[in-house]
Amino acid sequence: MDIEAFETAQASGAPRVRQFSVFLEDRVGQLLRLTRLFETTDVRIVGLSMVYSVDCAIIRLIVDDPDQGHELISGSRFPVCETELLAVSIPHGRKGLLSIWTALLTAEINIRYAYPLFIRPRGQSCIVLQADELDGAHRVLMQRDFYVLDEVDLRGTA
Repeated sequence: MDIEAFETAQASGAPRVRQFSVFLEDRVGQLLRLTRLFETTDVRIVGLSMVYSVDCAIIRLIVDDPDQGHELISGSRFPVCETELLAVSIPHGRKGLLSIWTALLTAEINIRYAYPLFIRPRGQSCIVLQADELDGAHRVLMQRDFYVLDEVDLRGTA
């Protein structure tokens, strides 16, 4: 009996960027301790978002070398989980971001959260976003000629 392989997000070929969500206790110096992990390495933080609660914070990080970044974070005993996001170049002009939101809304794809990157791959500003349907979001953005980045695009950019 032949068994067909299931298509998964990894097998779909859609470019993804890995994000690390790091749990920090609400103690003085925790964010500094986390970011200092990268101080003496070649791994750079290229995106960061923070969600604060009463007694903790969740730090969302994008780094230019996710494999090494994960080793650094988990090796320092920070609780960490990994999520895949889309990274999209924002078209030039006043309505660049609006055009991304409109494309996704037209396809009825909900954006869960988004934040900008600190770097400018290909000379353009870009954002990372989490959507309720990443494959569909990728398909829509590509059909509308947006440039969706992958992890290679994040390496070596200034």
